[in-house]
Amino acid sequence: MLRVTKLRYGFPIGLLLFFYLDGILGAVFPKQLFSYPYSMSSYLVVLWLVLSVFFEDQIHIPLEIWAAIAGGLFDVYYTGIFGIFVFVFPIVVALTRACYKAFPINFLSGLLVHFIDVTIVCTLSYVGNLVVHLTSASFADMLVYSLAPTLAYNLAAYVILYFPIQWVFDRLKN
Repeated sequence: MLRVTKLRYGFPIGLLLFFYLDGILGAVFPKQLFSYPYSMSSYLVVLWLVLSVFFEDQIHIPLEIWAAIAGGLFDVYYTGIFGIFVFVFPIVVALTRACYKAFPINFLSGLLVHFIDVTIVCTLSYVGNLVVHLTSASFADMLVYSLAPTLAYNLAAYVILYFPIQWVFDRLKN
């Protein structure tokens, strides 16, 4: 149960902030993120959700519901197709909770879990787009031209934002 803490209001604000940062970074740095044939996707929302699982402690946030809401907004706002991220983001949260039980919570295990989560998000969105015929790229092309740069970008974002997000969660829980 989510107690009445600052986290009750701070978590959705942070999720919304990271949601818009995904789009802002894509708009501000289009040549750096989308130079042919490479394409980097910013998944700061996934980073916020993954680190929320790590830092929530005894205060349980209904992350699956928030992930589905964020996925729906992500679908409608960024892709225009409703349905892929609505399911992918809650899957990522469930996977992160499973990994949380298997690994100790620290910077390096979080990096590994985030690596796995971004890989799953990228792969499932590719498969979803392949099913509805929005992409014709081969799986090998997706790995080389999309997944690898996306992983590099999102893991760098993890390294930069891990400790500030931890600080925010510590402040919101008190």
